[in-house]
Amino acid sequence: MYANILLSTDGSDVARQGVKHGMALAKALNAKATVITVTEPLPIYYGSGHASGWMPSQEEFDRFDAACEEQAGKLLDEARAMAEEIGISAEFLHVPNAHPATAIIETAKSRGCDLIVMASHGRRGLRKLILGSQTSEILVDGSVPVLVVHPRT
Repeated sequence: MYANILLSTDGSDVARQGVKHGMALAKALNAKATVITVTEPLPIYYGSGHASGWMPSQEEFDRFDAACEEQAGKLLDEARAMAEEIGISAEFLHVPNAHPATAIIETAKSRGCDLIVMASHGRRGLRKLILGSQTSEILVDGSVPVLVVHPRT
């Protein structure tokens, strides 16, 4: 049914559950699995009106990028250990300086994935509006089927 599954993680406990579920599904279907983590760019405040903004120095950009790379490496190492424990081989990918929902959708399309597995807190109402949801964006904007895993309570 599904031959190429993209699993996304941000390192949260909820995302870990989604990755674990997706890996179990990949194993059951004998499907290819790719685990992706996306790090957003350093936020820049340009200011408004007469207020001046803040522009980071190149050193600050470099430190931020190095920290993102280190964190992404840890997340992907954790996912690699999960894959070994479950007994599947998987590909691990870090997409830096990107909007997560956009990067996940583009990666799924470019790698020919036929399913995206991701977790969601399942927030509703104002909490969802304030906190946003990458899962919701992918459900609305993506053309690849999405399996949403909700955390067990």
